[in-house]
Amino acid sequence: MRNEIKKIAVVGPESTGKSTMSAYLADHYQTIWVPEFAREYCEKLTQPPTWQDEINMFHGQLALEKELVPQANNILICDTTFITVKIWSDEIFGRSPQEVLDALPNHQYDLYLLLNIDLPWQDDPLRDFPHKREHFMGVWHKELDALNARYILISGTGTDRYENSVKAIDAFLEKQA
Repeated sequence: MRNEIKKIAVVGPESTGKSTMSAYLADHYQTIWVPEFAREYCEKLTQPPTWQDEINMFHGQLALEKELVPQANNILICDTTFITVKIWSDEIFGRSPQEVLDALPNHQYDLYLLLNIDLPWQDDPLRDFPHKREHFMGVWHKELDALNARYILISGTGTDRYENSVKAIDAFLEKQA
């Protein structure tokens, strides 16, 4: 019988290296990673995201994860999660879609790697808040704490950041064995 897939979410504010880290970890653990659905979705928008767009991104992220989980090799690496829909909706609209709020406690990940804001900001047309990185880091801590999520803050630059992530996952997996 196949072991249950462990879901590792790589999360954090903008420009903290989530996609690069997710690709690295998937390669390191010889598994697959779920890209951030919102990135591709927003690249196609000609206007700022609407309330409906946020709901669409929520459903799209879940569908993409569900589609890719059968391809995972014991671990599924997720480049962010739909918690970002809550965070962005709260920031932009002052509230979150109820279906997102209802799903959050029921769609947990086994481990969250919260990437610190100690990397330099990288400009990108889809990034909006270079001046609010500390604010969003606080929001991420608050949201993960509210879920009673198991998370580890990952800091460092270059290879140190990758090594710190691998150490965190390896320690988590050892405890699960």
